[in-house]
Amino acid sequence: MTPREDSPPVRFRHPTIDDGAAIWQLVVDAGTLDRNSSYLYLLLCRDFADCCAVAEADGRLQGFTTGFRSAKRADVWFLWQVGVAAGARGQRLAGRMTHFILNTQAPEGVRYLETTVAPSNEASRALFAGIARRLDTELAESDLFTEPQFPPDEGVHEAEPLLRIGPFDTARVAQVFKDYC
Repeated sequence: MTPREDSPPVRFRHPTIDDGAAIWQLVVDAGTLDRNSSYLYLLLCRDFADCCAVAEADGRLQGFTTGFRSAKRADVWFLWQVGVAAGARGQRLAGRMTHFILNTQAPEGVRYLETTVAPSNEASRALFAGIARRLDTELAESDLFTEPQFPPDEGVHEAEPLLRIGPFDTARVAQVFKDYC
């Protein structure tokens, strides 16, 4: 799917602290994402901005991707959350933001993308399968968080298996970013 002809141009960038509230609002508006505190999004924009991205058009955030790199596994970028505003769907923003971050992180040594996706989340599973296909690498799934590990007061929370994409190389990431984004 390609961006609509009538869509304003989208700019991808790393977030600033000033984007934290808008990211939180996108999460609330989506209605399907786990809502974290607004404070957390502010921290992500301050301390992990290089591992996060926003998509902006006409001065408004159209989407976001949050993630981080673990000090224990420097070759892994963990994608935590991705969201796209309802009016901006159909422009491949989730994949394009992900490739934007990979293009900035691969030269820093990232060779794997990890994330968790519930079995029922077919859209996200398709997103990550497409990323692995474009990067010409493997997508492996393994158990990570099971239903009983989530707090019972939160209600039923589906298991969150780990998806691991990689290894990939910097040159391939750069080419995909150029072609896809």
